[in-house]
Amino acid sequence: MRTFSDILDNNYFDKDSIVRLLGAQGRDKELLFLKAAEVKQKHIGNTVHLRGLIELTNNCTKNCYYCGIGASNNKLERFMVELTEVTKAIHFINDNSYGSVVIQTGEIQNEQFTSAIEDILYSITKIGKGKLGVTLSCGEQSLVTYKRWKAAGAHRYLLRIESSDKDLYYKLHPKNKKHHFETRLESLRSLQECGYQTGTGVMIGLPFQTLENLANDLIFMRDFNIDMCGMGPYIEHLDTKLYKYKKLVPSKETRVDLSLKMIAILRIMMKDINIAATTAMQTLVDGGREMALKAGANILMPNTTPGIYREQYSLYDNKPGLNEEAEDNKISIEKLIARAHCKPGYGEQGNSKHYSKRID
Repeated sequence: MRTFSDILDNNYFDKDSIVRLLGAQGRDKELLFLKAAEVKQKHIGNTVHLRGLIELTNNCTKNCYYCGIGASNNKLERFMVELTEVTKAIHFINDNSYGSVVIQTGEIQNEQFTSAIEDILYSITKIGKGKLGVTLSCGEQSLVTYKRWKAAGAHRYLLRIESSDKDLYYKLHPKNKKHHFETRLESLRSLQECGYQTGTGVMIGLPFQTLENLANDLIFMRDFNIDMCGMGPYIEHLDTKLYKYKKLVPSKETRVDLSLKMIAILRIMMKDINIAATTAMQTLVDGGREMALKAGANILMPNTTPGIYREQYSLYDNKPGLNEEAEDNKISIEKLIARAHCKPGYGEQGNSKHYSKRID
């Protein structure tokens, strides 16, 4: 039987190897994180690239079983940030040299929404004089819409698969035309076809999820040849259908541990992609995002959404930073990066090195 060190040195992991890595404890776990840190330093360095996050709207046409902003949640006050407020946030991002903007929304497919995103993209280009990077996370759209947004100035797109296992996917989503596994895959393929830096990700520590599922998720991301990843622990939300299975959810400690291992393994597997240290990590444990940076992540997304809207963008319960305005969040992020012994990449778009190689 191969030693743990032999597996790490091989780099190209099969499913059984990944399952063993995910189960690592003690010295083996230390070796995993040391290897990930070594790979990160060698291939992308210790710069943390910043994406100013604007949670544009919590309106959504879908009813994913894990998400607090699903269309059927009538306890939620719906909002759409006004263009003047969006413009103010973009100016803050630009003035503070974050380098990139992220526009995140619920899933909406209509001309009014498509045009609104276009207008915001043109504003970003104008305010940043073409120097700001732009990531969209606006769900499944048509190929035509993806092309329009790309032409208007978007560079990257994050569309999380949530689980690459079809059976588990349908435990997380209704099985209907609005929530179709194949549509999700086709949307990811369309994004690559349009020339986006394409990202996906999964939830970790779900009810019904196994280590084999997580291993297959990592293999899916490698085989799909993604450029960036946003993944983190599953966190329950009281007003969702999945909440009734909360007794099947692993402990907070287990979810954090698995999330850090997933980041570390993916960093070793895909050495030069961008990996986000997600807010969900911070929700489960104080210092979660710096732990993620040390495990191999290199992206942070300071929240620049106007404070009055943040509580209503409740994807999951107990989300941190709801009472912080953009300036407060900036100070918190700088301290976080320093604690992780990294440096902020001010004024840098921080594009995926993997993407540059993929399109050559």
